Amino acid sequence: MHKVLVVDDSAFTRRMMRQHLETSGFDVVEAESGPEAIELYGQNQPNVVTLDIVMPDMEGEEVLQRLKELDAGARVVVCSSNVQTAKQQEVLDLGALAFLTKPVRAEDLLKVLAENPT
Repeated sequence: MHKVLVVDDSAFTRRMMRQHLETSGFDVVEAESGPEAIELYGQNQPNVVTLDIVMPDMEGEEVLQRLKELDAGARVVVCSSNVQTAKQQEVLDLGALAFLTKPVRAEDLLKVLAENPT
């Protein structure tokens, strides 16, 4: 079973992502902050991370950079309501697999995961 680390400061968003992923057979670990995400990544070695950009303690871009420093092969899907093309390109340049606009549709997330198997 593939493990997904869902990183978002919104409990509602984490719950919705968990439901979508678990229904599709994924094991889910949740983090509500950037520092927690980095810690849990090291402990759980997930196959993929879904990552919010706007969080109060550490922006998603910094989390993405740190995850890539820990593991150059880290697979991260950025999920954000910030639809600016420049922001999307920035996270893709930092190594994100994809950028999905919130609210994330389950079928869009599952498609990205299917197109980027581990």
